[in-house]
Amino acid sequence: MINFPLVAGTLASMLHVISGPDHLAAVTPLVIETKRKAWRIGLFWGLGHLLGMLLIGVLFLLFKDIIPVESISEYSEQLVAAVLIGVGLWAFYRIFNQKKKHLHPHVHHDTETYVHIHEHEHHDEGHYHKHDKIVKQDVLSSFGIGFLHGLAGVAHFLLLLPVLGFQDNSEGIQYIIGFAIGTVLAMSVYALILGKITSFSKHQHNDNFFKGIRFAGGLFAIIIGIYWMYLSL
Repeated sequence: MINFPLVAGTLASMLHVISGPDHLAAVTPLVIETKRKAWRIGLFWGLGHLLGMLLIGVLFLLFKDIIPVESISEYSEQLVAAVLIGVGLWAFYRIFNQKKKHLHPHVHHDTETYVHIHEHEHHDEGHYHKHDKIVKQDVLSSFGIGFLHGLAGVAHFLLLLPVLGFQDNSEGIQYIIGFAIGTVLAMSVYALILGKITSFSKHQHNDNFFKGIRFAGGLFAIIIGIYWMYLSL
């Protein structure tokens, strides 16, 4: 038998996440730059988003007459817009300041002497440690952006209004659990798919196409950030 509240909550939150261009724009540049374990970017954005929604919800219910919750939400929207623009600019910085691959000439002595050139990428232990550090930084950034997204908008409560229509509290709890699952699942799947596409383009050794994907991701974040800033003014 289908658990209707759980399924309804999951579908509602998944549609909420995927239909929000600001949500996708926030993680797209991070996923493109990270490539490995990209799903973690989406996972931690979802967790941060849930935590932000939970915090603003508790503040609204307990201190709505004391704390200007709506003002907090409004300023959070402006901060999210600034962060989106910053993420896009950071992506551009990574693109245009990336170190070029080194070409090393080699002389080989076999039956005859000849010179050829190898193109090297660094895959030593230090490189992996550095990349893992970047992944951790991107994961934390994603969590923080998701948290701000959760704070930005008391309108999130509209998605939870169906809870009031259920006959008992257990069904309401199931809906909320489904909402949490859908939020994390939707962004994790999006990040996973985008990461696979990005890795595939890189493995095809088409640097211009890969750089185009990175540029598009950064531009996407900047455009949505400017649009959000305009709406919040």
